[in-house]
Amino acid sequence: MHAWPASEVPALPGQGRDLRIHDTATDGPVTLAPGPVARIYVCGITPYDATHMGHAATYNAFDLVQRVWLDTKRQVHYVQNVTDVDDPLLERATRDGVDWADLAVQETTLFREDMTALRMLPPQHYIGAVEAIPGIVPLVERLRELGAAYDLDGDVYFSVDADPHFGQVSRLDAAAMRVLSAERGGDPDRPGKKNPLDPMLWLAAREGEPSWDGGTLGRGRPGWHIECVAIALDHLGMTFDVQGGGSDLAFPHHEMGASHAQVLTGEFPMAKAYVHAGMVGLDGEKMSKSKGNLVFVSALRRDGVDPAAIRLALHSHHYRSDWEWTDQVLQDAVDRLGRWRAAVSRPDGPSADALVEEVREALANDLDAPAALAAVDRWAARQEAEGGTDIGAPGLVSRTVDALLGVAL
Repeated sequence: MHAWPASEVPALPGQGRDLRIHDTATDGPVTLAPGPVARIYVCGITPYDATHMGHAATYNAFDLVQRVWLDTKRQVHYVQNVTDVDDPLLERATRDGVDWADLAVQETTLFREDMTALRMLPPQHYIGAVEAIPGIVPLVERLRELGAAYDLDGDVYFSVDADPHFGQVSRLDAAAMRVLSAERGGDPDRPGKKNPLDPMLWLAAREGEPSWDGGTLGRGRPGWHIECVAIALDHLGMTFDVQGGGSDLAFPHHEMGASHAQVLTGEFPMAKAYVHAGMVGLDGEKMSKSKGNLVFVSALRRDGVDPAAIRLALHSHHYRSDWEWTDQVLQDAVDRLGRWRAAVSRPDGPSADALVEEVREALANDLDAPAALAAVDRWAARQEAEGGTDIGAPGLVSRTVDALLGVAL
């Protein structure tokens, strides 16, 4: 599966700072100082609707992570999956009377177009669950050999009790886990499970549903969590720098994935930092497909909204916060974009050397994009009120905003 084209990232004078970021597993900040190559895995979409503002906010956060690392002169090895076979996708295809595979291709294509328009940096490896199945099957077989998986009426489950570190990603108690498991795709009440929290590794073939050769597992399809584990281990290995996604993935998805990987490899942890973006709401509720209260990037683009304004709207809220999408949020971003473009269109202006360092410091401090926006606002206000004589300043501001915020002025 192919990702989307990359926009060029301008080089800035000097060098950026190492990233201090909030780690869900420790509930505190960690300073990430990768080697020459920083490694990040971000969980991708299930392509039955794409791309709403909740998606956009999540991928915007991890685009900033990449840009901070690139500014430190590191290379970035970024991997993202596409869950292109899963219950919600099959249910949507049945509801609409379309082929599930065609729906997955259609929505994945739209997602790529949205990411291109928003100038999100693409992953080096963009892997679908279906294409990962040949690598998933041996991992499930290995977990069964290790005694960490068991069969139940043809399905295969992972035993969470096999991982002594289980629970250390989300830091939730068993009661809270059970509630979230039921809400987020698990089946804690299924009879016969060793532990209600045990997640599915391999779903035996069901009539009318797609299935694949699973070797000793029989025909079927993979569970959600093992998909990402197989892809991450194949392309990044263990103890990569950041495992990322929305806050609703901390449990069960990232918790279960970490346990799968840790039992398979005998190594701990799977990732150095588990980083989660907040939820975006509309009309007082979390924006989600199940609620049908979605604002789509593609719809905004069709209405003529500049994608740069959409990115500024996303940047105006800290990535870990839960916030509400409103018409005013978008209008404020449109206005800000206009002010910035007017400021950099002049032939000279106030020195921007300090601005570059302010933006760098803001983003290195747990991706504080609102503080970065405020720094650019101050420069633009000085430009409007006083002007300046530095002929290189407007160009340096443009390159800074482009390189670190992904916004083309």
